[in-house]
Amino acid sequence: MKHENKFVFFWLPVFLYCTIIFIQSSFPSPEQIPELPYIDKFLHLTAYGIMGALFLRAYRTSESIGRNIKLVIFLSILSTTVYGVSDEIHQSYVSSRSSEILDVLADFIGSVCGTFVYWRLTIKFFSGFPYNSRIDKIANFL
Repeated sequence: MKHENKFVFFWLPVFLYCTIIFIQSSFPSPEQIPELPYIDKFLHLTAYGIMGALFLRAYRTSESIGRNIKLVIFLSILSTTVYGVSDEIHQSYVSSRSSEILDVLADFIGSVCGTFVYWRLTIKFFSGFPYNSRIDKIANFL
């Protein structure tokens, strides 16, 4: 796959998703969130689970580290968690938002869950992870 296509197909979704989270967290806290216990932690867990999966998907295409699945998983979780910490710092400067350590913990747990779920699903449904999978064949076609 051409370098430009690889970036667009694998890394652009990561950057777009991070941008969406940054923009969303730049606004005051929404009033419409239902008053369910720990709903905000569930939302953090879900959002950062998706981000962890996106990072894993992108890192595995790297020619230098893509075959080292332990390193790819570690970098995916680390990148997602660091972004979560930076987002909490960012939120501390936004009116009607606060920065909570439990949100960072939910971000970390979400990144671990999302990364491992994506990894396991990829192994189950696309043989040859991280290379020679149907996803890579589709990406090579694009």
